[in-house]
Amino acid sequence: MQIELSGMVGIVTGVGKGIGKEIIMTLAREGVKTIGVDVNQEDLDQLSQEFSEEGLDGLFFNCDVRDSKMITEVVNKTIKEYGRVDLLVNNAGVAGNGEVETLPEEIWDFCHDVNLKGMYLMCKAVIPIMKRQQFGRIINSASFAAIIPSIGSAAYASSKAGVKQFSRVLAGELGPWNITVNSYAAGMIPTTLNHFSELPQEQQDRLLDSLTLRRWGEKKDIAQLICFLASDLAGYITGTLIDVSGGKYATQFPKAAYE
Repeated sequence: MQIELSGMVGIVTGVGKGIGKEIIMTLAREGVKTIGVDVNQEDLDQLSQEFSEEGLDGLFFNCDVRDSKMITEVVNKTIKEYGRVDLLVNNAGVAGNGEVETLPEEIWDFCHDVNLKGMYLMCKAVIPIMKRQQFGRIINSASFAAIIPSIGSAAYASSKAGVKQFSRVLAGELGPWNITVNSYAAGMIPTTLNHFSELPQEQQDRLLDSLTLRRWGEKKDIAQLICFLASDLAGYITGTLIDVSGGKYATQFPKAAYE
């Protein structure tokens, strides 16, 4: 049994760095015609160069997921080039930390606009296409914060909890057209957004002690899940949040098994 994605057309947001870059590179290596979206042109240029060096198939667009006009342009150009959209991965996201009492309103708005509204706008743009095809896969980036939030993460956690519930509602709405919608809750995967692996060792140990698999996650853990959910092997999975956190707090004190 093999995952077969060759020939699919997929749009991935937030591809400039980290998990998003890993996702789009992995999908392209599996034969997906990929469309990468990001707000950083330098990162897009670097990604385009890497695609060229490996002979991978892809288009890249500087696009702010908060801007519906820019999104429409990306989708229209995708249809012109490839004729369809089979997969949408809403990976673009930002952090927004601070206790509610002192949290600036602009931080709250920015976090929700990118993490939640941006996902909504991207989904809205591809739904008519996927309905015409009678097929589609939509995969949205939530977070473990949507399951158990942290102190000082009200903006981020609420936006990601919104992703979870949005995805469930959308799955229900699109089921009749053979379109699946799922979200995933990434755990502690070191990126340029969180800097987990750069923290003082004492702080790293405290975080790792919360995991059943006491190690940092890897970007490929998410990319491999995306490949599975995009494939026919996952055709009966929809409306769910998949926890990719190494068993974070699967038991009350996971570190006890290591003592």
